[in-house]
Amino acid sequence: MPTVYDIPANILIRRLAQDLKSREEIAVPDWMPFAKTGAHKERAPEDSDFWYVRCASILRKVYLNGPIGTEKLRIVYGGRKRRGVKPNIFQKGSGAIVRTALQQLERAGFVKKQGTKGRDMTDIGRSYMDKLSSALMKELSQAIPELEKY
Repeated sequence: MPTVYDIPANILIRRLAQDLKSREEIAVPDWMPFAKTGAHKERAPEDSDFWYVRCASILRKVYLNGPIGTEKLRIVYGGRKRRGVKPNIFQKGSGAIVRTALQQLERAGFVKKQGTKGRDMTDIGRSYMDKLSSALMKELSQAIPELEKY
């Protein structure tokens, strides 16, 4: 049975974002249209589905690397801060975005807290991701013949 490891990340995240958009537990916060995704960014995201794509990406990261905490995810979503003539430096991503997305995924039943280690997938979340990836594999095997070996 194919798992999340077998599906290309960009395809899985886009499909997962579409599925999360239909769930009532996952909703865009009121402050999101005005927030940047980190100190390294100059403007807020322009994609209207940004919140669902970020939640899907976080859910995939928790599946692959769980248990994982907010600080590690902030590092993953960080980037290069341009400082004019001074050298560029690394800045972490927004903690509020990561925290709120994890709380919403927790309310949906996909992730749970693991003590001081961070958050990990629940059985419901793991089976949801596995079912989605197997359905995607059936669709993709006809479109992308290289995936037949999985």
